Amino acid sequence: MPGKWVFPGGRIDPADYLAPAARELAPDTALRLQKTAPAARARALAMAAIRETFEETGLLLARHLTVAPPRVTGPWKDFVAQGVLPDLAPLEFIARAITPPSSPKRFDARFFMAMADNLISLERQPDCGELDEIAWPTLEEALTLDLPSVTRFVLNEIPSRLRDPSRPAPSLSFQRGRQRLVAL
Repeated sequence: MPGKWVFPGGRIDPADYLAPAARELAPDTALRLQKTAPAARARALAMAAIRETFEETGLLLARHLTVAPPRVTGPWKDFVAQGVLPDLAPLEFIARAITPPSSPKRFDARFFMAMADNLISLERQPDCGELDEIAWPTLEEALTLDLPSVTRFVLNEIPSRLRDPSRPAPSLSFQRGRQRLVAL
């Protein structure tokens, strides 16, 4: 989406199912996410979110290794090479969105958030990142940017999630040309 401010995203890589994590998803987050996918796929979705964030922004949601690094292959080699493992524990599942069948670009996306102090650094890692620019606007500033509608939908969920972390995650989809919003 050229010129738009977007979340990092992509699809699950087969390695996301097997990659080790420093810490697993919090039980309440895992249960909420498992309303949208079987347990193994739910974990892989969270791993993909961390991996895609790193690949697109150069930001690592991870913890430093305290033992010998595990043997990993594929895209997770970059994490171990930096001396870290992905950290699923800070992730909160906040929303799901499925594009309408008529949309030229289709996705069934889960959206996560984590506090920035769980990142290894607020600066992107050298030689990383696919996005033209990353920034740390306030939520109010972010809502004034040129955003796709689904990004705006998810950003508008954040204040409610911060006030009530147990709030059900909204799921936005379309049936017979009509927008459908349900709680997960």
